[in-house]
Amino acid sequence: MPGRISTRNSAASRISRKSSVPTLNSRSSIASIPDEGPVTDLRIKICAICGDAQKSTNTHRKLVVSLRKIHEACCYEPQKPGKDGLDGFEEGDFNAEIARCMIRILAIKKTEGAGDRIIKFLGQFLRHASEKDVALLPEQEISEDQGFPETPTSRLASHLFSVLIPLLTSKEKTVRYRSTQIISYTVNCLDSLDDESYNMVRACLTKRMKDKEAMVRVQAALGLGRLAGNDVGEEQEENSDDDEAAGLLDKLLVSLQNDPSADVRKSLLLNLPLTSATLPYLLERARDLDAATRRALYSRLLPALGDFRHLSLSMREKLLRWGLRDRDEVVRKATARLFRERWIEDCAGIRDAEGNRPAELPPPNINALLELLERIDVVNSGVETGIALEAMKEFWEGRPDYREAVSFNDPYWDDLTAESVFLARSLNDFCRQQDDSRYESIIEEKMPEVTKLGFFLQRYINSLIEKLRQIAEAGEEQAELDTVEQEFIVEQLLYIAQTLDYSDEVGRRKMFSLLRETLAIPELPEEITKLVIEVLRLVCGTNAAGEREFCGIVLEAVAEIHDTIVAEPSENGGADDSFHSAKSDMTDSTATASTASKKLLVENPELDEEKAIKEIMVNMKCLHIAQCMLQNVGGNLKDNVHLVTMLNNLVVPAVRSHEAPIRERGLVCLGLCCLLDKTLAEENLTLFIHCFTKGHAALQTTVIHILSDILSTHPSVLTTPTSESPPSQTPSSSSPTKPSSPAPKPLQKPLSKLFTKALKASHTPDVQAAAVTSLSKLLLHRTLTDTDLLKSLVTTYFEPSTRDNAAARQALSYFLPVFAHSRRENMILLASVVPGVMHAVVGMEEDLEEEEEMVGAAAVGGMMVEWTDARKLVVLAGSDELDGTEGIGIGISGGGGGWDEAGRLTREKDRGGPNGDVHLDLAISLLERVLGQTGAGTGTGPASREEKKALLGMVGKMYVTHNSDVEKLKRVAELAREVGESGGKVVTEAAGRNALGKLGGAVEKALGVLGEGERKEGSGSRTGKGGGGGRGGKSRMPEAAAAVEVEEKEKEVAVETEEKDSGTKGQGESTPEETSVEPTVLEEESVVKSDDGPEATDIRVDADGDTIME
Repeated sequence: MPGRISTRNSAASRISRKSSVPTLNSRSSIASIPDEGPVTDLRIKICAICGDAQKSTNTHRKLVVSLRKIHEACCYEPQKPGKDGLDGFEEGDFNAEIARCMIRILAIKKTEGAGDRIIKFLGQFLRHASEKDVALLPEQEISEDQGFPETPTSRLASHLFSVLIPLLTSKEKTVRYRSTQIISYTVNCLDSLDDESYNMVRACLTKRMKDKEAMVRVQAALGLGRLAGNDVGEEQEENSDDDEAAGLLDKLLVSLQNDPSADVRKSLLLNLPLTSATLPYLLERARDLDAATRRALYSRLLPALGDFRHLSLSMREKLLRWGLRDRDEVVRKATARLFRERWIEDCAGIRDAEGNRPAELPPPNINALLELLERIDVVNSGVETGIALEAMKEFWEGRPDYREAVSFNDPYWDDLTAESVFLARSLNDFCRQQDDSRYESIIEEKMPEVTKLGFFLQRYINSLIEKLRQIAEAGEEQAELDTVEQEFIVEQLLYIAQTLDYSDEVGRRKMFSLLRETLAIPELPEEITKLVIEVLRLVCGTNAAGEREFCGIVLEAVAEIHDTIVAEPSENGGADDSFHSAKSDMTDSTATASTASKKLLVENPELDEEKAIKEIMVNMKCLHIAQCMLQNVGGNLKDNVHLVTMLNNLVVPAVRSHEAPIRERGLVCLGLCCLLDKTLAEENLTLFIHCFTKGHAALQTTVIHILSDILSTHPSVLTTPTSESPPSQTPSSSSPTKPSSPAPKPLQKPLSKLFTKALKASHTPDVQAAAVTSLSKLLLHRTLTDTDLLKSLVTTYFEPSTRDNAAARQALSYFLPVFAHSRRENMILLASVVPGVMHAVVGMEEDLEEEEEMVGAAAVGGMMVEWTDARKLVVLAGSDELDGTEGIGIGISGGGGGWDEAGRLTREKDRGGPNGDVHLDLAISLLERVLGQTGAGTGTGPASREEKKALLGMVGKMYVTHNSDVEKLKRVAELAREVGESGGKVVTEAAGRNALGKLGGAVEKALGVLGEGERKEGSGSRTGKGGGGGRGGKSRMPEAAAAVEVEEKEKEVAVETEEKDSGTKGQGESTPEETSVEPTVLEEESVVKSDDGPEATDIRVDADGDTIME
């Protein structure tokens, strides 16, 4: 306690020791308290005040006044001497007592609230005392030229600095923390510091910014944030060293960007001065890794920043996008509140110059809302992937007053701007996305009906086409800018049209005729064309008849647009005719006409080039319309004659075109057609593969997307169905008849090569990211189950070359754990490629260059073990579906049971832990790889020393349980024993031997549990009557007999000998029905749960008997 009074006896006071002489207690954590002099009345009063202050903050204001009276009695001449009993005490005595109390709290840990309360009390006292000292100074002493005068409070602060600064370098982190905390609080509570104290505090706190303890750096940042404002604009001395040459503000900005502690970054964010130099660094904390730091930016810094219109347009858009799409819900809410409250108030001019809100808020201001939309550049941010629509959704949700105040009457639609039309579109989308009926009334009241909207849309489309044609003739730049806004208006009206109800036949006909005429306009922009087709699809209806009508109308529009280049030869023909008439005296008119035509093309190359460009543009327009149409149909291609016509007359010629843009867009249309017909997809897979091989990066990305969509839509294109199993293979009664698996088609190998090549295309990140995303989807849906592709995908995740490809890394970070933990089959597939992946990772680690970085092989092995852990499988509650995965092979006698998705027994009596065969198979493959045996699946030479080290580190983390295949358990035990007996040839380090010992102990433990279960079953069969022993009233002797045969061959000892005896005794009571069942199935059935396994010191067994390796 800071106010503790030293009471020592005379004997203790006579003992003195030199600090340099070692004693028995010199290493003790309890330091000897130096002589502090006699106890005085001043010490008693100050200690009593500090003792009360550390208990609660409620009495701090009263205690501050009391301490100030004592301070004035010591520093100034008292008006009534002797009244308070402090005569004879000087200012130095008071400062010494305060410093003595502060020293007492230096050893108090951060978790103790008493220390924080005392320091907070000191800060309040310094602030109060500083104000009182300034009030007592004569006005002539306060001069800006001479600086701030010295006061008793400033001298107290200087004394505290002189006492605490030497302690900043203490070895004890608590002392450094409390010393820095007191100094920072003192700096923030004073209005000014003298030059000597300022330089000393600045230098010491700057060094504490490099302290290894984050809590010390946080307190140093609190103090330096106050001093950093004075450092702006200061020039450093030429003779100073590098650390001093860099300004304080620059050092703090570096810490703001690079400090590993989120608390330090947050402290700097809230305490650095807001200047034009620091603002970009502060705002970029919106992308900080720590959610609390991002919350502090949006909820505290930005509301206190002032008028948001001082920010640049790009920064406003980024802040909205980053905040509204943040992963943290609190950040999203803070951003929405900032947009709908603070920013709209800035546009409405509600706040005064100091940023204070009035007591009564004025009514909603629609003009201010339109200005807010203009300030976030709604023309660019209001597109489909922009942030303006999300921001307005939050605005309408949090501002019901604006929802009620806005009105969309007829004059509103006569003179639309980008902001006004987006305002209507955003309210329409918000109300239609809500389930509440009251929002439907808002739509009926405020939005126009279909017929009115059709007339408004027609007016703005006509205005747009007129301006586009003017630009084509004159090429005015200002007209182009107006066209951008006009296009945006038409797009928003079409978005509104997508949400309307077309049950009104009059309105439907109006919209139908308008869209049909609009679609045939060649100058129509592509984005508007796409929206027109989508609305037309909705107007035509969603049934098959509506789809045929829709396709027919779209193809009519394509034909009208294509006629613009078909009519072009007639004009040339007229020129040829006139040219022929001028040469009418020639005998061979046909030859003359041909020669003249060639001569005309030679003499007018510009005309020929212009015609070619126009033809390309018209064909691109037609293909774009066809692409948009194909994206909005879902029927069979052969059942729709319009689609077949389009395919033969438009798409196929485009794919064969010599012009690259036309050929590429035709390829996209062909891919969409393949989604509608499986036969067409099978016929064109070779074409797509050829385009990937010969194409550039953009075309390769397109082809990957096309192939991924085709394989997802038609998974059977890769396999050829075969007949069922031949009659000679007669299945037993316990084994259901299964058709043989489909045979792979010849195209599966080229597709695998294509994806493998794309995964290795590190020089083209877009192609690599597209391949990763597409392949992840195909593997996750089990469209592809190729182990080579999975191995390449996992290896790509750890390759150093993919470090800069954030899209590929992020996709794999999500895919790999989801793929492994979603299905047991996926986990088995992943476990089969682990040895090959580890071999590749070790090879990459050995070939690593100095500048490159990658995850170590040990960390990769840990990930592999975690991804193949059966305990992490996601299982639906109450799922009793049988797992038909080959390799599990455990059935339940009598039917009615099996394994669920996680490998748990579905019958309640048999349920134990998840089946551990996945890790057992993985352990077998790893140990075989360590021993250099075949079957490791890597296709390479013997394992290197580093690879063996990584593999042995993995086997010690395996999940081993008795709820597994007994043969696999024995195989693992045999391999572990073989590796252990090989000595230093295989296991060269103690870590590997320990991991191997853990695995061997866990396997022996599981085998011991299985043996105990067999003994119990044998005793049950002996005591049963009439074959009624065991589960279900039937004996289990066939499986026990099978287990005996295996154990006699392997010559096990101890517990296994008992298992043989119990099995032999129970064999005589088996029923004929049971003996007819296949032995292999019943042998595996003998693996049952038992809770009576033997104990081991290094292995822990849970309540279900599962072996857990810590």
